[in-house]
This record gives sequence, structure tokens and C-alpha cells, in this order.
Amino acid sequence: MQILRTPDSRFENLPGWSYAPHYAEITDAATGDVLRMAYVDEGPRDGATVLLLHGEPSWSYLYRHMIRALVASGHRVLAPDLIGFGRSDKPADRNDYTYERHVAWLSQWFTAVDATDVTLFCQDWGGLLGLRLVAAFPERFAGVVVANTGLPIGTGFSEGFNQWLAFSQSTPDLPIGQIVSMGTARGLSEAELAAYDAPFPDASYKGGACQFPTLVPITPEHGSVEENKAAWAVLTQFDKPFVTAFSDADPITSGGDTLFQKLVPGAKGQPHVTLSGAHFLQEDCPDDCVAVIEGVVVRG
Repeated sequence: MQILRTPDSRFENLPGWSYAPHYAEITDAATGDVLRMAYVDEGPRDGATVLLLHGEPSWSYLYRHMIRALVASGHRVLAPDLIGFGRSDKPADRNDYTYERHVAWLSQWFTAVDATDVTLFCQDWGGLLGLRLVAAFPERFAGVVVANTGLPIGTGFSEGFNQWLAFSQSTPDLPIGQIVSMGTARGLSEAELAAYDAPFPDASYKGGACQFPTLVPITPEHGSVEENKAAWAVLTQFDKPFVTAFSDADPITSGGDTLFQKLVPGAKGQPHVTLSGAHFLQEDCPDDCVAVIEGVVVRG
């Protein structure tokens, strides 16, 4: 496995980003290669732990405003960069990225940090992976907030996702910052665009970003359909607080909140909300996202 590592200099002087990186070594089970996974670990160790999981093609920078607010409220905040993103190592060959490898890499990190009584906030691929964590380690979670995400089992997806899939696979060099900006309602500044581009010095670093859209199990023939069905079997027994906080202007995941509300026992009677924003609602309404998390921590 050829592994690329973004130079530290790329992450200097990013607007709103003053968090020191922590690192964990992840061993790939198939090849034995060791990958360095970066994460933010801020706030008091005895505070209620909040896990923030990003998706495609962002990194933990997406949560910069939320991290600050949650730490100010006394929480311990964990925000990893998925392998292939942010400061984490990046296999160069896009075929080295699979759904199950991502689950295994993230699970290895999660058990290494040994967090318990965790409240999860997950969006985009952060949900496709984070909900697999909840299913694998339900005893470690105190509550869940899902935002603009899902856990597909091969039954199709939205037209918005189909358009994104076509674009992502026909564009030789994905414009990462512009993609994130187009997924917001407010738009991003030039400095913020540069921060999202920072992990990717050139197209060779974007294997994970290119491969992720193809891994979403939208047909029965996709990998991980059975594994996600098994995860759903656990989630349909999950009775801890489970809140949906989807946005009102996301063409990719619109309507996905109703499935969680219907199937997850912990979602019954919860104060589900629809927030004002687009796909990357962490950029559009971070304070509202924090308020939802705070409510789950209190009820949990």
C-alpha cells in the first residue's frame, strides 16, 4: 500500500483552527500497513464526551465552530480525520479504500481512545461509519444525533446523490473546497476554501475522496449491504436518546430523518428538529447543531 502524508505546513494559519493534532497508529488487517490517523481531542477528560464525525470530502475542520462551543460548555470533544482526509494518512490507490476497511480503521481508533458514555454527532459519511460504530459498540454510546446522513442497504438513493456520484466520477481533479462551499447555504470565504483544500497538495492525495461516492451501498450488488443490514438490526433495538437534525435544503439526504424516527426506539418522543442549512449544516448553523447535542447530553 502506497501511503501519502500531507505536510504539516499545509495546516498552518487556517482560519478558526487552533487545535493541536493527536495521532493514533492504525494497522490495516489485510496488508499489515500502519496508517497514522489524526484527531482532535479537546476539553476536560472528565467532561461528557462528544464524538464528531465528518464525511465526504471534508475533514474535522468542518467542526471548528462546534468544537469551540462544546469545549466551552465543559465537554470532551473527539473529532477524527478519516483515513484519506485531513491530517490522516492517505493511501494513494483509490482501490485501497473500501467501506469495510473504513469501518475497521475507525473502529480501531475508537477502541484505542477508549471513550465511553459518548454522544455521537454524525453527518454524511460520518453517519455511514458512525452508525456502524454504534451498532458494534452500543454500550459505549449515551446518545446519537444524526444529521443529513443515512445507513443504506442497497435500495437506491436520491436523485441528488446520483448527480453527485456522476460528477465525482467524471471530474479528474475534484475541487474539494468548492464542493464543500456548494454544499453550504452561506458559501465559504477564500480562506475557508483553502482550508478544505489544505489536506490535498495535488490530485494524487484525493484517492479516498474520489472513491467514497462509489462505496455508498445504493444497489443490492454493492459491498457492505449485509453488514449494514446487520447494523440496522442493532439500531432497531437501540433505546438511548436518538435525535434527527436534518437540514431543510439538502437535496442528497432529504427525507432520510423519517426512517430513523420510525425504526429506532430511542427516537420515539425525542425533540427532532429541522435546521436551516444545506448539506454541510455544520457550516450553516453550528450553534443550532450544538444546541441539539447539548439537549441529548442532558436527556441522556
